Amino acid sequence: MCGIVGYVGDRPAWPLVVEGLRRLEYRGYDSAGVAVLGPESGLQLRKTVGRVLGLLHDPDCPAPNGSAGLGHTRWATHGRPSEANAHPHTDCTGQIAIAHNGIVENHVELRADLRRKGHRFKSETDTEVISHLIEDAMNDGLSLPDAMLHMSAKVQGPQAIVAVHDGDNDNLCALKLGNAGGVAVAHHDGQGIVSSDLPALLPIVGRRGYLPVRFLDDGEVAVVTRQGIAFLDRDGGPIDKPMLHVDLDDVLVERGGYRHFMLKEIMEQPQAVTAALRDRVDFSRGLVTLPDLAVTDRDLSEVKRVVLLGCGTSLNAAHVGRHLIERLAGIPAEAESASEFRYREPFLDASTLVVAIGQSGETADTVAAMEAVRNRGARMVTICNAANSQATRLADHALLMGCGVEVGVASTKTFLSSLTLLNLLAMRLGTARGNLGSSKSRELVDGLARLPGHVAEALEAGEEIEHVSRLYYGRDHFLYLGRGINSPVATEGALKLKEISYIHAEAYAAGEMKHGPIALIDHKMPTLALAPLDDLYDKMGNNIQEVKARDGEVLAVLTQGDDRLSGLVDHAMFIPETPPNLTPLLATVPLQLFAYHIAVRRGCDVDQPRNLAKSVTVE
Repeated sequence: MCGIVGYVGDRPAWPLVVEGLRRLEYRGYDSAGVAVLGPESGLQLRKTVGRVLGLLHDPDCPAPNGSAGLGHTRWATHGRPSEANAHPHTDCTGQIAIAHNGIVENHVELRADLRRKGHRFKSETDTEVISHLIEDAMNDGLSLPDAMLHMSAKVQGPQAIVAVHDGDNDNLCALKLGNAGGVAVAHHDGQGIVSSDLPALLPIVGRRGYLPVRFLDDGEVAVVTRQGIAFLDRDGGPIDKPMLHVDLDDVLVERGGYRHFMLKEIMEQPQAVTAALRDRVDFSRGLVTLPDLAVTDRDLSEVKRVVLLGCGTSLNAAHVGRHLIERLAGIPAEAESASEFRYREPFLDASTLVVAIGQSGETADTVAAMEAVRNRGARMVTICNAANSQATRLADHALLMGCGVEVGVASTKTFLSSLTLLNLLAMRLGTARGNLGSSKSRELVDGLARLPGHVAEALEAGEEIEHVSRLYYGRDHFLYLGRGINSPVATEGALKLKEISYIHAEAYAAGEMKHGPIALIDHKMPTLALAPLDDLYDKMGNNIQEVKARDGEVLAVLTQGDDRLSGLVDHAMFIPETPPNLTPLLATVPLQLFAYHIAVRRGCDVDQPRNLAKSVTVE
């Protein structure tokens, strides 16, 4: 959600923190701010509404001077975007500055109590109470780390907090509570670094290769100085933290000549699919091996039910996964929104396999749902793109996408990676349970072998799809229809259009159209129908006929060579013929390109659409 960067070292903090924020801007971009500490100038603040580059727009204002600082890119929760509400926030004395990711759930009561003590507030945010609580504790003689721990006992909800104090110019203090987003800390050549995401490390470290990084867990504090890092538990006692070596090449992201990150990531999807398949399929024997799911066939045969969890695009992947599990593994499956699942009292036992899907592994609702699953004794697998994330630490097994950092807020390549891994998981379950014989497994593996090439072929239709977008970018409403395993793909296509072009789009299972949505059909609202050649092709053809009979315009995703429906619809977008279990991956590609080109023509910020953030780490 929000992005946090902290630095202490022997170099000027200002340019390093600003560049780190720029690399985290996909996490939040309605406002930004930096606090820099200097031995003579004290605590200096610079804030802006909007993008990080706004911090640099006043050439007459000298850069804050100092070699310690922290910065923040905000995704607003409490209080509208404004300079007053932008982080970092300070206390009454102006000597403490904090950047915060999370929601202080009891901030109303805390604010009222602090006001009674004489504290003055300058913002509408819940965050500001944190700086005042730290001030209170330091007024009682506590050090900054002890004051952070004292404060942590009073605030409710998951939090990630970084603080500096004028007078402790060599210290950064970072704290994590609950399942707030990641807090990474590292030390390199006399420089201490804190970040909510790894790309911010690059401008500070200034090199490629492997860097030792540690991640905070619930209730832990990191005291980061030029000399090194000390870790404390919630009682203030020292602890050892395991070190993980992160390959900085994996977090280095540039547009590579593309106009937008989103287009680059759409075009990377053949490689993303290949990465998901690598070392998990024995193509010569026609078997899915999935070695990172380190369980026996006997263990898998004991699975009686599969529950798939996700939010947003990952929830759409989960719905596709439900079809795959039922079809290929022969196991009852259900897909649920993690944000709803976490508040239910679901029935789970040792015979239930829970599959949690997410790109960042830090989404608050998904992490909280996984914690609930862990407490109920079910087995758990995560499909994730971020090694060492909270999701990978909570799950029994992690199936990593390995498709590289996805910067565009609207997920693209991680969706196709998720669908690829769900196919592999369903096939592994089906083989272990005897639901897939060797000949069927061979057939499915052959389809997987051709999949990256088919995705690349689907991408070649970009010019035709751009032409169609020119005809429809001025429309205000769209209806998306799909059936069976492709119904969730229709939902994903509508989501993409909403996310990046701000056009109202609704998706329905096509069989539901007659039960209400057909009332919306007229010549002003186009319908985009998914009608590949599969066992529901004739049914989708009937639905298209029903739209045309009511003067509706139809765009359709069709299989190459389909002369029947291509002559009926107004505009067709073609995909290669592929087995039904892989059709969702190919059908997604034209929907992504269609949304992208419409958003570009409407002048929208494709990579960072309004009101959205890449990783939703608050509820």
